[in-house]
Amino acid sequence: MLENDPHELLAAIKSIQERVEDQAARTLARWTPRLNRPPFGHSAENLARYLALRKLDLRPVEAALAPWGLASLGRCESRVLPSLQAIIANLEMICRSNTETQRPARADFRSGSETLSANTDALFGQRDAGRRTRILVTLDIAAATDPDYVAGLVRAGMDCARINCAHDGPNVWQAMIDNVRRQAAAAGRDVRVLMDLAGPKIRTDTVVTPKKGMKRKKARKVAPGDRILLAFEDTGDRKDPPFRATCSAPEVLRQVPAGAMVAIKDGLIRGRVEAVRPDGLVVVVERTPPEGQSLKPEKGINFPGTPLAVSPLTPADLADLDFVVEHADIVSYSFVQRPEDIALLQDEIARRRPDRAAMPIVAKVETQLAFTNLPELIVQAAGANPFAVMIARGDLAVEIGYERLSEVQEEILWLCEAAHVPVIWATQVLESLVKLGMPSRGEFTDAAMAERAECVMLNKGPYIAEGITVLDNVLRRMEGHRLKRSAQLRPLKAWDGAT
Repeated sequence: MLENDPHELLAAIKSIQERVEDQAARTLARWTPRLNRPPFGHSAENLARYLALRKLDLRPVEAALAPWGLASLGRCESRVLPSLQAIIANLEMICRSNTETQRPARADFRSGSETLSANTDALFGQRDAGRRTRILVTLDIAAATDPDYVAGLVRAGMDCARINCAHDGPNVWQAMIDNVRRQAAAAGRDVRVLMDLAGPKIRTDTVVTPKKGMKRKKARKVAPGDRILLAFEDTGDRKDPPFRATCSAPEVLRQVPAGAMVAIKDGLIRGRVEAVRPDGLVVVVERTPPEGQSLKPEKGINFPGTPLAVSPLTPADLADLDFVVEHADIVSYSFVQRPEDIALLQDEIARRRPDRAAMPIVAKVETQLAFTNLPELIVQAAGANPFAVMIARGDLAVEIGYERLSEVQEEILWLCEAAHVPVIWATQVLESLVKLGMPSRGEFTDAAMAERAECVMLNKGPYIAEGITVLDNVLRRMEGHRLKRSAQLRPLKAWDGAT
C-alpha cells in the first residue's frame, strides 16, 4: 500500500507531476492566442495544471500522505506545482533519495493567493480592515432619490452597488450612481458600481388557463398530468390543451426537441415536451407543489439540458451598454454560455471605449452549458479583462437540479481559485431577513459558507441595511476561523471555563 511504502508513494507523486505537466502544456498551447493580458499568464498556467490534476483519481494518494505528515493536495487550488514539488522534496528526504528536488520558495506558495487578492481589489476596490469578503448590494429605486438610504447602505458595509438594467432607465441609473459616489466619498470609502445587463428574457407572455368554481371566475392551477401548450404565436380561440402560454422569445421554442425538460417559474412547474406541434410545444406536467401551481405571465421558462443558440446581448442590452461603459466600474453579463459570448461583449466594449483600460467583466453562470464551458469562459475573459464569476444559484439550480447545486457551486469555487478569479456568491442570501426582517436558521449557515467566495450579493428589500450589518458580522466571524477552505486555527475560548 502507498501509505506503507514512501518509495512507492514518491514514485506515484512524481508520475502525477509528469502527467500534469504534459497535459497542462497541451492545454496552454491551445489557450495561448487568447492570453493577451500578461498578469493572467501565471494564473492560466496554474488553471491548466489544476484541470490536469483533477482529471486523476487522487484519493489513494491523498489518503497515503497524512500518515507521513505531508501536506494535502486537497487545498492546492491556487498553487498546484509548488504543492507537488514540496511533497516530492519531503518524500525524497524521507526516502533518503540521492536526487533532490528543488523545494519551492515560500513566495511560490503565497503567489496564487496574493494574485487572487490583487484581482479582487482590482474589481471591488481596497477591502475594509477586518473583512476579506466584499458585500455587493442590489439597489432599490429609492437609491435614486434618497441619499440617506444610500448612506445607510455604505455605513452598514456595502462595498459594491449593483444596478439591474432590467429595471428603470438611464436617468434613474445616473441618479443612483451619483448618490453612491457622493455617499462613498463622504464616508471615505471606495464603493464600486456594477451594472447588470438584463440579457434575453425567456418568459411566459400571454397566458390562458381554464376556470374553476361555480361561476368559472377563478383560474385553475396546473397539476401533474396536465398539459401546457407553449405556443409559437398567439393561439386565438384554441382550447386544446386548456393551459396555453406564448413565450417572450418564440425563436427559442423552435430549438427545443421532443423529450426536452421544461421548468417554469423557478422550477415550480416541471415537465417534458411530449410533442412538437406546428403551433408549439406540448408539455406534460410531471411535478408541481402539492396544491398545484398557478400559470401566470412574466414567469421564467428554462429548458434544462437543452443547448440554446441565443445571443446573450439583446438590442436593449446594446443600447444600455452605451451608458454602462461610461458610468459603471463593472459590467455583469447574463446568459453567458460559450467563449464566443464573452468575445462578443469584449468587442462591443472595445468599440465604445477603444483607448481606455479593459473594463472589468462579471460572467453569471446560470446554465449547465456555462458550467461545462467555465474553463474556456475564464480564459477568454480573464485573458483580456479583469474578471469575476457570479454563481447565479437561482437559474443554475433550475438548470442542473437542486440536488446538484451544492456540488456544482463547490466545483466553481475550486476552479476559480485555481484561475485566481474572484467569485460572487449570489441568490437568496439572507433573503428572509432582508425581505421580512426575520432570518431563518438555514440562511445563517448559507451566509457563513459564503465566506469562501470573494464577494457575497444581497438582493434589495425593506431590511437591507440590517441584512448588510448581519452579513458583515457573520463574515468577520467566519474569516477568523477559515480562509477559503483552510482552517485558521485561531484560539478557541468557548470552553475556557470548563472543568
